[in-house]
Amino acid sequence: MAVSLTIIVLIIFLHLLAFVFAIGAERRRSEATVQPDKYDDRTFCVYTTDASTVYGLAAFSLLLLSQTVLNAVTRCLCCGKGLVTGCSTTCAAIFFTLSWLGFLGAEACLLAGSARNAYHTKYRGYFNTHDLSCATLRKGVFAAGAALTLFSMLVSILYYWAHSKADTGFWEKHQNEGIGLATHNQVPESEKP
Repeated sequence: MAVSLTIIVLIIFLHLLAFVFAIGAERRRSEATVQPDKYDDRTFCVYTTDASTVYGLAAFSLLLLSQTVLNAVTRCLCCGKGLVTGCSTTCAAIFFTLSWLGFLGAEACLLAGSARNAYHTKYRGYFNTHDLSCATLRKGVFAAGAALTLFSMLVSILYYWAHSKADTGFWEKHQNEGIGLATHNQVPESEKP
């Protein structure tokens, strides 16, 4: 299998779009303020926009799609024909593992950040209680997902390249073998007994 520029561009595009959504999710995290209830002596939390949940889930989906495309093309390293033994196969196995680690880390950050950002506390307590706080997402969760998305993109491209290099060796190994029709010796009719 040769390296396909279309596959590389598609993987880079999906990862970069997921990165942009993850950065957008970090910038648009929900913030909350404690407000008094005008009907009783309780307080409640008022939250700003919920856009980062949608951005985080969009980044999650794009990253999942990119990993699916990569593993469909390379047949997940284990479900295709055998690879040529050597440095390229070793590199492919290492980058395959790093690709999955980066992918799973980014997906965990994006999904956990989206779920935590969507959680809103309603009533927090009474006026006399001090230290009221509303549940919000910590700063940096989506940023960590964005950083792991870039790491995943890098090692995914390196994995695809190493896998393609190891897979191409199969065809080079067998290119000069054949039936050999030109070397077939026929006995002329005049020499037959």
